[in-house]
Amino acid sequence: MPENGLNGDHVVDGGVPHDNEEENVENDVHFEPIISLPIIEVSNNEEDEVELIKLRAKLYRYDSSDGLSKWKERGTGEVKLLRHKTKSTVRVVMRRDKTLKICANHFVTPWMELKPNCGSDRAWVWSVLADFADEELKPELLAIRFANAENATMWKDAFEKAKKIVGSECEIYAGKTGVDEQKDDSSSEASYSDVSYCESSDNENQTRESKEVQEDKKDKPEVAEKEDHVEKVSNEAKSEEEAKEVEGQLAKLSVKNIDQDK
Repeated sequence: MPENGLNGDHVVDGGVPHDNEEENVENDVHFEPIISLPIIEVSNNEEDEVELIKLRAKLYRYDSSDGLSKWKERGTGEVKLLRHKTKSTVRVVMRRDKTLKICANHFVTPWMELKPNCGSDRAWVWSVLADFADEELKPELLAIRFANAENATMWKDAFEKAKKIVGSECEIYAGKTGVDEQKDDSSSEASYSDVSYCESSDNENQTRESKEVQEDKKDKPEVAEKEDHVEKVSNEAKSEEEAKEVEGQLAKLSVKNIDQDK
């Protein structure tokens, strides 16, 4: 008689073993893609910049477009100060959470000032002449609020440091007063040169006219002599008429005096 295994692992039937558990066969199927898409590296335009500070905050903008002036939330995310490696410019960049859409993007200038918002120790307000968050340069009044006062103080210190870097190392703002003076001097010199040029040109024109008149007289001596003769005759006629008038007046006065004596 055949022996039956009692342990449940194998059953011998006619000398051929069988497994009680069904075997699961896994088929490795591989399909080649019809269109192969290359991997594209997306640039965030921050490769040439160094991060000075990065903190999480909430940004607001002052909106007065609809006639009702009020603060509107612009986004919540991480705000950063980025310094350019070669140009030494510093800009404020903030992206929203999840979507990573830019809600603040502007350069720091030496005259920007962070002011506390309503006496709060964790919020700051500042004005921007040209913000490019909406892909259009426009002035904005922004306010930022941090989670605690420590982060707000850290942001204030980093912002002041960025202002000093821009004012001393950036070519756009470093020595700006000297550049302005040079421009003013060059413009004044240009104006003086223009004035002198005009005066010299007027003098030259006058000399040219006098030379032309003299040359005309030389070329036409008969005409010049006739003109001189006519002028002399007219002057003599005028003098004779004046003399006659004077004689007539004297004669009248003498007649009056005779009548009075009578």
